[in-house]
Amino acid sequence: MLRFKRKNFFKTINFKIALVFALLLLITLEIVGAIFVKQLESRNIQDFKQSVQIPTYIDNSLAEQLTVNNTSKANGQIKTILSNYNNTNVDEIRVVDSKGTIRGTSDVNDQSIVGQKTTDRNVKNAIYNNRTYTKSTYDTQNNGRYYISIVPLYSSNSTGNSSQLVGVLYVRANMKSVYSTINNIMGIFVIASLVAMLLGLGIAIIIARAITRPIEEMKQQTQRIARGDYAGQVRVYSDDELGQLAKAINNLSIRVEESQESTEAERRRLDSVLSHMSDGVIATDRRGNITIINETASDFMDLTAEKAIGSSILDVLKIRDDYSLRDLIENQDELMLDLSSNERDLILNAYFSLIQRESGFISGLVCVLHDVTEQQKIDNDRKQFVSNVSHELRTPLTSLRSYIEALSDGAWKDPEVAPGFLKVTQEETDRMIRMINELLSLSRMDSGTTRVDMELVNINEMFNYVLDRFDMILKKDDNPAKYYTIKREFTKRDLWVEIDTDKFTQVLDNIMNNAIKYSPDGGVVTCRLLETHNQVIISISDQGLGIPRADLNHVFDRFFRVDKARSRAQGGTGLGLAISKEVVQMLGGRIWVDSVEGKGSTFYISLPYEPYEEEDLWDDDSQD
Repeated sequence: MLRFKRKNFFKTINFKIALVFALLLLITLEIVGAIFVKQLESRNIQDFKQSVQIPTYIDNSLAEQLTVNNTSKANGQIKTILSNYNNTNVDEIRVVDSKGTIRGTSDVNDQSIVGQKTTDRNVKNAIYNNRTYTKSTYDTQNNGRYYISIVPLYSSNSTGNSSQLVGVLYVRANMKSVYSTINNIMGIFVIASLVAMLLGLGIAIIIARAITRPIEEMKQQTQRIARGDYAGQVRVYSDDELGQLAKAINNLSIRVEESQESTEAERRRLDSVLSHMSDGVIATDRRGNITIINETASDFMDLTAEKAIGSSILDVLKIRDDYSLRDLIENQDELMLDLSSNERDLILNAYFSLIQRESGFISGLVCVLHDVTEQQKIDNDRKQFVSNVSHELRTPLTSLRSYIEALSDGAWKDPEVAPGFLKVTQEETDRMIRMINELLSLSRMDSGTTRVDMELVNINEMFNYVLDRFDMILKKDDNPAKYYTIKREFTKRDLWVEIDTDKFTQVLDNIMNNAIKYSPDGGVVTCRLLETHNQVIISISDQGLGIPRADLNHVFDRFFRVDKARSRAQGGTGLGLAISKEVVQMLGGRIWVDSVEGKGSTFYISLPYEPYEEEDLWDDDSQD
């Protein structure tokens, strides 16, 4: 908790005010200190340079020795003069003649350089240019700062005027004492600055806290208001601007509490109504952007409320291409929205009404969505069914009427024509009877009144039995209209499945009849039987014209025919596959078709299957 308070303290206005004050103080001290230290450094360096200057009499003595012809004697005198000069700041003094030869050095450990040519470029430049050269250097080897001075030495004639350069005096002085003093003063100044800054920061925090305490209390009160707690009041310390602000916040707290209670009551009533509605409700602002959407509408639109709110109602309802917001405002007619997709069928009725103030200003729209998918589907199925039944019955009834009228007109007396007319009349009557029976069968399946007699059957033997009947029909017919061959590809394992034998035999008969009807003369109908982990799969393949891809999803619809003229000519009712689908679904299975146009079709039936061993079957029989 303490860590949390400390963390928040650095974000408070108290700390910020104190920090600004401390930074201003620090900047001021740093500017003053920088100027002070710079001036101090400049002054100390100037004093240091003056302190390391070689006296004039020494310069004259050295110049005089450089004019002596006896070099050895002169070098000895130069050495004596340099050794007699004592200055603790000077590290080394060298005397170099005008030819660049070192004639003397004050460094007792480096006397070997006397008589050698100097390699110092600055010394050579001073001799060549005949001028004084000074500079400050930094030695990286010993981290020392040095002052170097190269002063020309001149010989004097009898009149006392300088006439000729005889050499230079090289002086190197250590500036350690100068910067040591400056560093000590800087250290004292830094410590004093830190102490002053800390004291100033403490005083600034105290003053800032006195100023910001009312602001802190007002902040806490506004936070309580935001959380819904309106009981607290802000303490008024004075009548200045902060005091007036505190009074305004107290008044605001009372007003917000009253408004919040009224709004919350209205919101609860509205939420209760919207959440219990079976219809979708969408409300928008005057620009058509959604502000309210209930759960039912979100489900219809397949959108979350968070994603829908703020979006245009034209985009959510997917009507932007057909309608504008002005169209919805000026004309609140009912709209039919078809939002069906591959995953679901959805048809909605959309009712629009205006949200209008007393002044007439339109502040938004309300859209009520009613799901009419099932109603539309039922209406379409009813219309389609009535149309199909009417169409299917009209053809045989027209034929019956024509033949009956012909017989009534005297054709019954013709022994050659009358039998043919009666045969066609009988076939069309039989066809209508089959159609009515199949319709009644479908009706019983739809209502759930069909009786199912389930029994455990060896599906291998049953399927073989059905196929044997079709082989037998071909053998008994001496002059068949079409030759065909039935090819069997069965698993060798006996498969026992619980089914209604009669109804499933009807399914196999329907599919086999279709396969033979639509196979070409001499075609092969391939029948397969295999098992999976928990399914028995039956497939029947023909070599007919196949089914167009667009019609595959409608093959099992009632009265649907791929080739209507050919199917009706062959006596089909258009209900066989529909009945087959209903039967298979009652048995807990599934039926589907796969077809390539021009190459044939394959119908598949899958039935639930649990493997049984022969011993298990005998045990069950013995227990019975």
